[in-house]
Amino acid sequence: MKMNAGKCHLFVSGNKHEHMWAKIGEEKIWESKTVKLLGITIDNELKFDDHLSNVCKKAQQKLTVLTRINKYLDFNKMRLLFKTFFDSQFKYCPLTWMFYSRTTNNKINKLHERALRLVYNDYISTFEELLVKDHSFTVYHYNIQTLCIEMYKVFSGQSETIFSELFERKHISYYLRSQPEFVIPQIKTVYKGSNSIRYFGPIIWNLIPKEIKSCETIASFSSKIRQWKPDNCPCRICKTFLPNVGFLETN
Repeated sequence: MKMNAGKCHLFVSGNKHEHMWAKIGEEKIWESKTVKLLGITIDNELKFDDHLSNVCKKAQQKLTVLTRINKYLDFNKMRLLFKTFFDSQFKYCPLTWMFYSRTTNNKINKLHERALRLVYNDYISTFEELLVKDHSFTVYHYNIQTLCIEMYKVFSGQSETIFSELFERKHISYYLRSQPEFVIPQIKTVYKGSNSIRYFGPIIWNLIPKEIKSCETIASFSSKIRQWKPDNCPCRICKTFLPNVGFLETN
C-alpha cells in the first residue's frame, strides 16, 4: 500500500535547530507544530496548551447552552446535563494532559465554578463549598484519583497497559514501617522530571491511606479513591504560589 502524502504529518519533539521535513514519494512533508491524534491535540513541546484551550472552549459553549435552557429544567435534569455535556469534556484521556499550568488550572476551575453555580442556583457559596455540595472534586484532583486507580492496577498485578512499564515495584528484603512500594526515579528538571507520570505516580501513591490501598478489588478501591483528596500534595498546582516570591513549602 502506497503512502498518501496529503494525509501524512511530520511531528518532531525535542531540541532541534531547524525546521525539519521528510520526503514521501516526490513530495516534501514539513513538520507540524501541532497534530491531532485520537482526539488529543499534541504540540511539539508536549505541553498540551492547544488541546486544553480547545477543551475549555467546548466546555464554555456547552455552559452557554445550559444557561439558556436552565429555566426550563428541574434540578435533576440540569445536573444530568451538566455531568453529561460539561463535566465529561475533561474526562477524556486526562492522564495525557494532567500536568498543565496554574493559569490553565484557574481557567478550568472558573468554568467549573460557573457551571456549579448554575446547576445549584447558588451565587453565594465559595467554589470549595459548591464542590462539597455536589460531592465532587476539581478536575485536577479527579485526574489524580484516576492516576491512583492505574497505580493500584500495577500494584495488584492487574495492569497490562503501558503503566506496568512506567512504574517499577520496589523489592526489598527488610521491613520498614513507611517503606515505599514503588521506585521513585531521579529527576533533574521540573518540566521533564516532577511534571511526569513516572515520577508523580509513586509520590502520590505514598500519600494514599493504608486502608484504601488494602482494598481487594479494583471496584472497591475506585469507590474509595473517588472520595479521597491528598493532603499536602507536593505538585506545583497544589502548592501555594506568591507572585514575585515563588512557591511556599509546607511541612
